[in-house]
Amino acid sequence: MPRASWPEPGRDRVLILVNPRAGAQPVGPWIRQLNEVLTSRGFRTETRHDLAQVSQRANRWHEAGELRALVAAGGDGTAAELVNRTAPGVPLAIFPTGTENLLARHLGIRRDPQAVGQMIAAGRRLHLDAGRAGARIFLLMASAGFDADVVHRVHAARRGHIQGWRTYLGPLLQSIRSYPFPEIRIGCRDGRPETTEIPGPAENVYWFFCFNLPCYGGGFQVVDQADGADGQFDLCTYSRSGVWPGLRLAAAARLGCHRRLAGYRQYRASRVRLESGRPVPYQLDGDPGGHLPVELEVVPQRLCFLVPS
Repeated sequence: MPRASWPEPGRDRVLILVNPRAGAQPVGPWIRQLNEVLTSRGFRTETRHDLAQVSQRANRWHEAGELRALVAAGGDGTAAELVNRTAPGVPLAIFPTGTENLLARHLGIRRDPQAVGQMIAAGRRLHLDAGRAGARIFLLMASAGFDADVVHRVHAARRGHIQGWRTYLGPLLQSIRSYPFPEIRIGCRDGRPETTEIPGPAENVYWFFCFNLPCYGGGFQVVDQADGADGQFDLCTYSRSGVWPGLRLAAAARLGCHRRLAGYRQYRASRVRLESGRPVPYQLDGDPGGHLPVELEVVPQRLCFLVPS
């Protein structure tokens, strides 16, 4: 079960990072309201836009016992970037201004300055596992294959805000036309199968998803039982190659019956290695990660979030 804790007395500094590229709406009025709520409650607030500067200051104030919260005013990528630049235990509060805001939705956080200010004042902390891909921490999920190819294309062409599905349409069509579907070789450690068909020590698939939390973009619910504090990933694989099997998988996932598909497997492991004989992209929390090979592993209790009480 996720572990909750409460802040030490004397922590009265709140540092807010604003990502101006997250979402499509101006965030200034929301941040001003959040500052007003926090200062009315006696907190010392500071708002910045420089990621490196904010991370250094957050680490320093946390070590000195002064930091109440580091606020990520942005989307899922903003939160992930801050976690990767700050020390374990730095309390992160999400103010969702991105496009999907999957993490905020999972934690029950709304885009409401009054509610987020009250959450920071209450100070309830939730400690969750993270995932690590090489040297990079991820919060929600990782995947390799077709959908990661789309993510790489989106970010290569990105010039401003992500405008929902319209930003993905062009890259999606490009991937449909040109992605070659190379085999992905998977090796698991500490695996505990959830299906009647037990996976061997290694298997070849064409679609791979790894969930730390039950969150995926576009409204798809691939897994609904992923526990962010059980020391395990929920892994999903599909051994059918090509666009049409992918469309079948997407439709079945939307209807909630994808676990019945031939070639689909779902199981758990604390560590998994992905390899391929050809270039295969992978993505982390909706951002490009790189190309295989990569090893994914659980980092127990790495994350510390402020959540509604």
